[in-house]
Formats: sequence, structure tokens, C-alpha cells
Amino acid sequence: MTQRWHAALAALLLWLHAPAMADVWGYIDAAGVAHFAAEPVDARYELFFKGGPALVNGAAVPASASPAGGRSRKLLTFFEISSNYKSVRHLMREAAQAHGIEFELLQALIATESGFDPVVVSPRGAVGLMQVLPTTAERYGVVASGLSDPRTNIRAGARHLRTLMDLFPGRLDLALAAYNAGDGAVRRAGHRVPDYPETQNYVTTVMALYTELKPPLAVVQQRRQANNRLLAAQGGALGRGNMVLPDSHLVKAQRPALDLPPGLLVER
Repeated sequence: MTQRWHAALAALLLWLHAPAMADVWGYIDAAGVAHFAAEPVDARYELFFKGGPALVNGAAVPASASPAGGRSRKLLTFFEISSNYKSVRHLMREAAQAHGIEFELLQALIATESGFDPVVVSPRGAVGLMQVLPTTAERYGVVASGLSDPRTNIRAGARHLRTLMDLFPGRLDLALAAYNAGDGAVRRAGHRVPDYPETQNYVTTVMALYTELKPPLAVVQQRRQANNRLLAAQGGALGRGNMVLPDSHLVKAQRPALDLPPGLLVER
């Protein structure tokens, strides 16, 4: 009896500690906009691909130390045929290089946030591709009306993501949770992903897409070497300062305004 009890307990503990599998569900609507989630939100969602272990509330594995993702054919096909994605791909590469972010991370985040719909506005007022709130944009010197411009939206969103990655170094899951729920919510949760179903789903979905889209290790290393050479030639990090401030004091006047088209900057 004792042996059976110990065996059952061991099996239960193994099940409790087994990492959740980060499957991604989704569908493409009539306008060609993708909708992704870590679970079937409604009857329109179907299993897009089966992912690896979810990394919610675990130290995120750096891209340079992890193998390439499964490169789901279904997922890659979406990006191959999406005109919305192809129209902003060069802007994403520009922002990724400027702020030291992997291109595939921006790709996964935008796919989750907006499905590459440049004009979508959330019920909370978040705007465009990276679903940037006007109050967040103001921290980076961007007026709300400027967020409808894809380049401005991507640069502002990427800059905010970079700030959060610096605020939670080595914890991409926490940076993504802060992007969704706010850095204050992450700290109040004890530096864990807050126990909000939306945020848990969001972090799992972005991480799963990012893992699936990541290129092979050799390609990542080549990119980083090229970026390091560029940074060395230009004397430092591109487009961002070295000081990260918490909560509502993130950035503000301490960081220079984004390099944006005339008329899109907040008057100071």
C-alpha cells in the first residue's frame, strides 16, 4: 500500500512540474488578419501548430542558446502570403536593429497583438500594429495621432519593449507580461507573470511563436556578430539610453525623442 501511495505521489508531482505545452491556436479572417492564442478562444480557432514547453514564469532561454523552432509550414505560409506583413517587414528590421531586438521576436509580438492589421484599435485604446497605448507613446515623444503611421508605431512599440527587456534582464517572459499588463503588475506579482488569464495566454502565445520562428543558431550568432560590429563602429547602443526608470517614469525626458517624420513629435 505504501509503495503504491509513493508511486502515485511521484506521478502526481511529475505531472504538476511538467511544463505546459505551448500549442498555438488561430485562424485567418476574411480580411487576411491573423488571430493567435494559446487556447481556442472560440469556434473559429483551430490548432495552428503544436509547440514546445511554455516558458511562463521560467527564465527565458536566449535565442543564442536554444535550437531552431519547428518552423511550422502553416505559420510560415501565413507570412509568405500576408501582404500586411510584407508591407512592414523592412520597418520591423529597421526597428529590430535600432533597438537590439531579434526580428523574430517583433514578428511574434505583432502577430499576437494585431495580426499585422495596421489600423486596429483595441477596446482600451491601444493603436496599430504593436497596440501601443497613447499614454505609453507619450513617454517616447510620440503623439497619439502618430501611432497610425506603421513606422512610428513599430519604432515606439519596439522602443518600449526594449525598455522592458532592460528592466527585466534575462526574463523575456516578464518583459512580455509587462508589455501586456504593465511593469507595475509584474512587480506586484513578485516578479512573476501576473495571474491574469489574458496575460498568461499572451506570454505563452508570443513565446511559442517566437520559438517557432527563430532561425538556426548559426544564423543568430552571425546576426549578433554583425550587430556588435555596427555598435562598435557607432560607439554604443543605437537609439536608446542606458538608464531605465520604473513605472510611469520610464524614459520620459531622459531619453531622446524617436527619429520620426515631422509633425509626429510631442511638443516639449
